[in-house]
Amino acid sequence: MAFLEILNLIGRQMPSGILGPFLIGTLTSLVLFTIHRAFSGPLRKIPGPLQCQISSLWTLYHSYIGDECTRITELHERYGPVVVIGPNEVSISDGAALAPVYSEKGGFLKGPCYSNFDIEGHSTIFSALDPAHRAVRSKAVVPMFSMGNVRAGSEKIEACITKMLRRFKDEIDESKKARKDGGAAKPVNVLNLGRSLALDAVSSYLFGKTFGGVDEQELSASVYVDALVAVGRLFFLPNWIFLAIETTRMKYFPFEGEFQSAEKINSFVDPMVRDSSKDDSTYQGRLLKAGVSPHEVEVQCKDLMFAGTDSTGNNISTLCWHLAKQPAVYQKLRQEIQEADDKDPTYNPQTLPYLDAVVREGLRISMANPTRLPRIVPPQGFNFLASNGETYFLPPGTQVGIQIYTLHYNAHVFPDPYAFKPERWLDASPEMQRDWIPFGLGQRQCIARNLATMELFLAMRAFAREDILAGAQAVGDSIELKQWFNSKVVGEKIELVWQ
Repeated sequence: MAFLEILNLIGRQMPSGILGPFLIGTLTSLVLFTIHRAFSGPLRKIPGPLQCQISSLWTLYHSYIGDECTRITELHERYGPVVVIGPNEVSISDGAALAPVYSEKGGFLKGPCYSNFDIEGHSTIFSALDPAHRAVRSKAVVPMFSMGNVRAGSEKIEACITKMLRRFKDEIDESKKARKDGGAAKPVNVLNLGRSLALDAVSSYLFGKTFGGVDEQELSASVYVDALVAVGRLFFLPNWIFLAIETTRMKYFPFEGEFQSAEKINSFVDPMVRDSSKDDSTYQGRLLKAGVSPHEVEVQCKDLMFAGTDSTGNNISTLCWHLAKQPAVYQKLRQEIQEADDKDPTYNPQTLPYLDAVVREGLRISMANPTRLPRIVPPQGFNFLASNGETYFLPPGTQVGIQIYTLHYNAHVFPDPYAFKPERWLDASPEMQRDWIPFGLGQRQCIARNLATMELFLAMRAFAREDILAGAQAVGDSIELKQWFNSKVVGEKIELVWQ
């Protein structure tokens, strides 16, 4: 019922002359309650703006429009390393809080908003709030993600990269041909290519079956991925509100092609799980063997396809864009790889210092997940001694998070933080190592981090070997992102042209 209709109903039921005093009394009570909560609540000693002490609306608004990370970082610059961003929520900008919040003794439990990333009624390995529920599933598949097993299976990733190189060369030829024909060079959307490679690599390695994204002119899974990325703007809402909004959106305002894209994913996953055996060593086979239902196994596979496509695709394309922007960095990378190839072409790419620096810097600056990773303070509370010497006490039940954006763009730890400078990693400080958390931290960090990292190392080495970025120029002055839970590239394009 609309607010004005409620007032009209109250007015009809009340004797004449009482409505005015009633409304004044109600508003006065609301104001007094708000003041009481702001100045006598459990977080009253934590600094922060008044609007955040009395309501979460300010934070939710900036989460929705996609500038939350920038705005909360500005709050830290004004109020210090610990700041209130909601009546029961705190943000910390000090990397010294990473260990106690996320890793020591298993870290704090995830906040309830993670259930907004459940899929089809099932908690995923990522979204599960109950550690015991997650443990059964993660234990079944975690051996696949060890660095040793990822290296042993890297030929599957390299096969996908080899196919992508041919696709890249075809796109480059088209870009150059447009210029030769008298027009402007045709831009190549490397985000589309990066996503295609990432999806094929993750499906080939984990499922034993390749999706075939590299064969598609426009990745059919992209609309599905974009729809899940858009969920991130509502990530911090209470679950019942989130479900109401998202159900309404899907019914009346779906993304163009959203259902067709989801059906493409379903047509790949459903028969793959149905035809799998509990005795095979694939991702889906291991989950089935652990007693997970076939429908939930399908959901777990879809979740990994989304995460692997979005984050790694973003990382690959961002690296290509920055290397095209800085030819000297690209040539230095090529030289290191050529020298290593001449000595022993079977080497592990992760042993190359400059390639490692390039990948680390790409992960720092692209930030697949820029926003805070909310956790719940345990029953004993949390006494945090900040680097500035001040102590802050957060009472039990407080939601606390640390923004990857704030850490990765902290000028005190990463001088000139918005610049792509791989050299900074050749002599990294302890604070840089501590605050670099592109995959999260602790037991709940990204389960596929080793696979994603290996994809980046192998892809960058292959691109440099084949000199894919020779003559490439980055389109635009920057890559514009919406700062949702998963970064959204504005326009869904990261483009290069070849001269």
